[in-house]
Order: sequence, then C-alpha cells, then structure tokens
Amino acid sequence: MALKLTVPNIACEDCASTIKQSIHTMEPDAKVAVDVKAKTVTVESAASEESIKQAIVAAGYTIEGYQ
Repeated sequence: MALKLTVPNIACEDCASTIKQSIHTMEPDAKVAVDVKAKTVTVESAASEESIKQAIVAAGYTIEGYQ
C-alpha cells in the first residue's frame, strides 16, 4: 500500500531522518520517501495507514487533516 501524507512541520533533512527512523522502527521493510520542500511523506508498507500515522505523530510531527 502506498500512502502519501502532508506533514506541515517538516523543516529539514534531520526531520526527514527522524520520520524515516520512526517508521522503520515499526516496519523495517517499509519504503519511505520524505520531500522536505513539499512537506510530504510517501510510504510503501504492509503496515496499516493508522499505524504509519501514529509513528509519525509519535516522532513529534503533525499530519495535515489527522488528529
């Protein structure tokens, strides 16, 4: 499943690394692409959409349209 999320508080490559690490902790085989300029995270993973979102939020980031 490919999932593209808007994460408005991505500011730099360190943010991207933190998000990637958080998702890989939960799902080691996930393919994660973070576009810092577009403020998007694209994930290809067997994990559920909800668990991916929770991993990003747990890393300290917000997802547009997600509470």
